[in-house]
Amino acid sequence: MNIDPSVFSKAGDLKRKILFTLGALFVCRLGSYITVPGINILSLNELANTNSGGILGMFNMLSGGSLARMSVFALAIMPYITASIIMQLLAVTIKPLEEMKKEGAVGRRKMNQLTKYLTVILVLFQAYGVAISLEKAATSLGPVVNMPGPFFRLSTVTALAVGTMFLMWLGEQISERGIGNGTSLIIFTGIVAGLPQAFVTVFELVKTGGMSPAVLMFILAFIVGMIYAIVYMERAQRRIPITYPRRQKGNKIFGGENTHMPLKLNTSGVIPPIFASSILLFPTTVVNFMSKGDGSSSIWSDLAIYLGHGKPLYISLYVICIIFFAFFYTSIIFNTKETAENLKKNGAFIHGYRPGQDTASHLDNILVRLTTIGSAYIALVCAIPEVLSAKYSIPFYLGGTSFLIVVNVVLDTFTQIQSSLFSHQYESLIKKARLRRK
Repeated sequence: MNIDPSVFSKAGDLKRKILFTLGALFVCRLGSYITVPGINILSLNELANTNSGGILGMFNMLSGGSLARMSVFALAIMPYITASIIMQLLAVTIKPLEEMKKEGAVGRRKMNQLTKYLTVILVLFQAYGVAISLEKAATSLGPVVNMPGPFFRLSTVTALAVGTMFLMWLGEQISERGIGNGTSLIIFTGIVAGLPQAFVTVFELVKTGGMSPAVLMFILAFIVGMIYAIVYMERAQRRIPITYPRRQKGNKIFGGENTHMPLKLNTSGVIPPIFASSILLFPTTVVNFMSKGDGSSSIWSDLAIYLGHGKPLYISLYVICIIFFAFFYTSIIFNTKETAENLKKNGAFIHGYRPGQDTASHLDNILVRLTTIGSAYIALVCAIPEVLSAKYSIPFYLGGTSFLIVVNVVLDTFTQIQSSLFSHQYESLIKKARLRRK
């Protein structure tokens, strides 16, 4: 369907939503440059460059560079995502939370409130771990913290906690009053902001002889192919034919149409890699918190090495977490039993399957096969660039996780804009039809 260009000038509500979203994202980028008090900037930059290849490098990518600058948004929105994961898992195992989810809008508000409380706890824990780690850190330019002590810890924990809670609130405002998913757009903005510097870094490697031109051409071709594959797989869907029986009311006959139910190949979207990254980033905080810096905690230090960027243990855990969350999140957002019951209530059915449990089992089988393919695709897109990045020192911004998030957010946001424009165009056509009748 073609969109009438005149619709853009009439869609005032859409323009307000886009401007609000852009303004909110600008605030996110502005806040990522406000450094926590008491930090030696030069020493911090050297420390960030030294650890840019580890798992903290991925954390820095997801925070839009805020971690490397140790800004008030250094923890980004990851604690909120971690809290959401925990609440979703608890809702499956704890009966009161499961009943709360079934209460509709009221239940969702209660769950969201509990998620926020849990986010505060996680933020305080992670922020304190960051403060302790910064106090112990030192480079050739001196210690990272100018005046370590209780006041620095308190100010750092307060600043990081307020920054994360503000991002969480801003993400909700974008989802409600703007365009797109607020949480995904905040992560998307940080990744896009770091892409130019990532390409500059790669070209500097070629210039200094750290990478051959042939490898550069291979990497660029691989990125283009990966983007094409992501777009193709994200648009792929399985269409299940649905039939509505004919019903007669008076002299009129209703129903009798044949339609379809579209099931995406990747129903979970970008959630699995984001959740997996958040889960794997959490042990880093624990390691920094448990380490004493005197060599006595060798077990924690070894664990940090094994969880390093490009290490087999890290990649294996990353792939396992992606596959798990792909199945887990798909089962949450698409309830086959509920879908089968809704079809049964409306008199609809799938050819060859009885309404109710038989239809639910059929949908389960289809969903399992789709999710198996979808999770394998996500795992490959995220894991292969990890190996290449570790071998050729490619920045995290050019990895599979970043491009998967960027492409998915662009497709989702464009779909919402397109739907809004179609709605305005449909309304204008209805008005024109009424005027012609008069």
